[in-house]
Formats: sequence, C-alpha cells, structure tokens
Amino acid sequence: MAITLTEASKLSNDMLLRGVVETIVKDSPILQRLPFVEIVGNGLTYNQENALPTIDFYDVGDTWNESTPTFTQKTANLRIMGGDADVDNFLKATRSNVQDLEAAIIELKAKALRDKFEDSFIYGNSNVNTKQFDGLRKTIDTGTAGSQVIAAGASGATLTLSMVDQLIDAVQGGKPDMLLMSRRSRRKINALVRASGGMMDSDRDSWGNFIQFWDGIPIGVSDWQLDTHTVSGGVETGTTGGTCSVIYALQFGEGGVCGLTAPGHLTVEPIGSLESKDASRTRVKWYVSMAIFSAIKAAALIGVQD
Repeated sequence: MAITLTEASKLSNDMLLRGVVETIVKDSPILQRLPFVEIVGNGLTYNQENALPTIDFYDVGDTWNESTPTFTQKTANLRIMGGDADVDNFLKATRSNVQDLEAAIIELKAKALRDKFEDSFIYGNSNVNTKQFDGLRKTIDTGTAGSQVIAAGASGATLTLSMVDQLIDAVQGGKPDMLLMSRRSRRKINALVRASGGMMDSDRDSWGNFIQFWDGIPIGVSDWQLDTHTVSGGVETGTTGGTCSVIYALQFGEGGVCGLTAPGHLTVEPIGSLESKDASRTRVKWYVSMAIFSAIKAAALIGVQD
C-alpha cells in the first residue's frame, strides 16, 4: 500500500521524527503528494507497462489473432540519503535560553534532506553518480523523442497554453495529479491566462500554502527545476548553458509515479555523545528511491522558454 510521508509520520509516536517530517513536507509540493511504497530488500524490479494488447472484431469461423501487452523491465534500487547533525554541548548548555539549539540544527538538516530529495527526484542519474536514484529526467528519458516527451520546438519555443493542454493529454488513464515546473514557467502561465482575460484558480493546501491550478490540476513549483536546459533536434542535450525548462505532468500512485522506501520511512537516530569532541550527534537518514510503474502516467514538456 502506498502512503505519503505525512500519513506515515502520524503512525509514529516519536515527536522529533514527526517534527522532522513536518519540516520537510510543509514546503515541498512533491513530498506533500508523492505516495511511498515500503519494500523489503534493497531494490525493486518491476515491469513498466508500455502497450496494451490489441482487440478486434471477428466473423464466425475467423481465425483469431493473438496479441500480448509489452513491458520494459526496470529496477529501482534504494539509496542511502542523510546526514549527521552535531551539537556542541557547551553551546547547547549556554545558548539555548531563547531557542532550542539542537532542535534548530536538526530542523536545518531536515530541510537540507528535503532539498536533496527534490533535486534528485528531478535530476538523479545513477550513471553520473552511482549513489543516487534515477529521477524524472532519466526515467522519462527527455534525451530521446517519444510519446511521453513533447518538444515545444526543435530548439525550444515560447510556452503557450495549448502546449500545457497537450502535455496533460499525454498522461492517460485520468488527469495528472500535478504539473511540476519552475517558478519562471508558473509566472509565464499566469501571464498567458491574464492576457486571455482570465485568472488562475487558486486555493490553500492542508499546510496553508497558497497553490494555483490549471484545468483543476495543482501546479507544483520546484526551486530545483532549472531554466538552463539545452534542446536540439527536439530532444534535450543538457541541463546547463541554455534557456529552456521542463514542465512535468505526473499521476501519482502504485500504478504511476511512486516513491520507494524501506520499512519505517525516514528515521531520526540519536547517536549520542562523541568521543573525539564535546558534542552530541543525531543522524537523519532515509533509504529511498522512486519508480514510474506505467510510462503513460508521466510526461515531460521540454524546450519551454519564457
């Protein structure tokens, strides 16, 4: 069963852990909605659905044609992500009269973990760094033309609302659960809607954050989505040196885009006093990865220019 990080934290009585989870989820549109499946072992091998079998009409006595669905077997390995937070005992004893120094340092470590996950969720590439899990850019493979990769132009083009609609239509079996984009792309969509005489639908999420919607789909803004991609021949050739960005349409769930985690999800482990210095250590760690179980549940609009 897939469960979000927020819901998983409700099952824990560890107040420090719940505080860390609330810290990383509150400002992350990805972690707010991305469900996670607990897996036993260090990875998951799954069959990604490519095409359904065909169905036809037949007359009496006709020879029936057999067809089968096609799959691509993929493996998502759990990766170890985390860091240690040391608090000097002298500072903890003399500088915590206004604010709990240990809690503040662990909170900053949790925010750093959130940032690292969001960056890896988009740009993770195990070919570049074997310690990372593969993110959206590699899993959808924006460097290859395909039905789930829509090019705004051969070398990029100014975003239009019809391009966003085309991106949404590329996700089949229901609407996407999120349009993930950079702040620049969100501003451009706002400008296009205002220029047409309309206004973007808006609301607040369960954390009180202000969010906007396009066609009833929440717009998730990631500060880690770059606006410097390069596009040539209708495919991405790099992430730096250009003026293009990407908008992702994602449908979450066990049949779509889903996070993978070890039992227990994110953990906060008190290491205790250190031998080499007068300080105590807390370790924030997460055995995590991601998978796209069906190729038609995620799509990318590449070459988006302002």
